[in-house]
Amino acid sequence: MLGYCDDSHLDRVEALRLDPALAPTLWTRADAVVLEVSPRGVLADSAGEPARRAPHEPFDPERHLLLGLVTGVPYFAALVEDEAPVVEFRIAAMAWDDTLRDAVTTTLALSNWHRESRFCSKCGSLTEVALAGLVRHCASCGRDRFPRTDPAMIVAVRDADDRLLLGRQSVWAPGRFSLLAGFMSAGETLEACVRREVAEEAGIVVGEVTYLASQPWPFPRSLMLGASAVALTTSIQVDQRELEEARWVSREDLDQALATGELSLPANVSIAHRIIAAWRAGELPKP
Repeated sequence: MLGYCDDSHLDRVEALRLDPALAPTLWTRADAVVLEVSPRGVLADSAGEPARRAPHEPFDPERHLLLGLVTGVPYFAALVEDEAPVVEFRIAAMAWDDTLRDAVTTTLALSNWHRESRFCSKCGSLTEVALAGLVRHCASCGRDRFPRTDPAMIVAVRDADDRLLLGRQSVWAPGRFSLLAGFMSAGETLEACVRREVAEEAGIVVGEVTYLASQPWPFPRSLMLGASAVALTTSIQVDQRELEEARWVSREDLDQALATGELSLPANVSIAHRIIAAWRAGELPKP
């Protein structure tokens, strides 16, 4: 119901990456697929979709990152410096299948990390790509660096009447609302993060917290942890820093607001959209 890319056929072949010849060999295959990614995003074709190209240059381990195999076909991400148009991920991904969505998400996440992590955080030396893109190795101090992921929570807060708490930021388009979300602090559990963020942003005290599902969000390197939470209080006090407005909505309230255009929701590619849809269908655990 809430899984992200559950039907993806991308196999990351992590156990095979110990063979240094794996990526160069796969790169030479006639059926290999390359997604080119600039600092601005994955390059688009004339239709605005991810441009899937064949390898057209010698393999470069610093720029050509193995994503994995899709039903046996090698998929690579190629780091390029190009001003060509890029895919509008938040819009285009709504129409993709899980495999393409998984491949593009992985491409963005890996490319963002490699571009920002070229130097060793311990000794400052230039690192090099290892394991066909999954690791950066520092030859100077011998340490391996792995992709950084920043965990964040996004939560369906509900009261005793099963109303849902929605909020909006001032930078969003008029009328757009979503679930409350926030980044986890060092040493913090998911449950503690939910309780802290909801109290800080909306003044609501939260009790029981239940994990629902997760979604990678590579802008630049987040992992959204979806949760459901039971509100112990209902009086809203918006902090005016994170949120501009927050409100409780029943299913009828939301249906009417959507029908009149008073309110809009996140795109269906997001975990926020899927959690809200599950609540509307009565599929979340009862508060």
